[in-house]
Amino acid sequence: MSPAATLTDRPTLSASLREGTRAEHGKAESTGFIEALMSGQLTVAAYADLAAQQWAIYGALEAASARVGVHPAGASLVFDELERTTAIEQDLTFLLGPEWQRAVTIRPATRAYVAALSDLGDDVALYAAHAYTRYLGDLSGGQIVKRMLERHYGLGPEGLAFYTFPEIPKAKPFKDLYRERLDALPLTAAEVERTVAEACVAFRLNSAVFADLGAVHC
Repeated sequence: MSPAATLTDRPTLSASLREGTRAEHGKAESTGFIEALMSGQLTVAAYADLAAQQWAIYGALEAASARVGVHPAGASLVFDELERTTAIEQDLTFLLGPEWQRAVTIRPATRAYVAALSDLGDDVALYAAHAYTRYLGDLSGGQIVKRMLERHYGLGPEGLAFYTFPEIPKAKPFKDLYRERLDALPLTAAEVERTVAEACVAFRLNSAVFADLGAVHC
């Protein structure tokens, strides 16, 4: 088999991420906290606690976006439309009031997640793993979470800004573009493996956050 044929036959990064993280993704979605939240068994306070953890996580992720964005490959994955920190702050102001930062507790698993994101430096391969896990999740399963929160907890546009992307009116074309950008990254086969492994780490970090929240609210 020629080198060109081998390269052509290699799975794309987005396909490798989808398949390689399937098990960890399923575990994260089936944690007790998420199942209880989605079925209406918890309270708005539990959702506010989740939002507080997201605020810390996305602050660290978007700091990583700024670091990798100075490189052409990294910049291809950084979109202003995806930035979530400001939206989360709007949600927390609505849910907890203007002094919300005094009211929230950043859980131990969240602090570990933030530390992992800080440790990425400007490594594009590792950043891609975390950006894929968070942002494509927000545009996919996150929209289901939004509908369940509306249904069970009476929340509307205020309080759910995190799940709303006003500059992305149609999620599918944007997700397709994002996958194209992932697949165009100049990564070696070894780097692709490293990215997939890091995405599994990202899902495990997320599951640990849900476990901490479940210990408090379930």
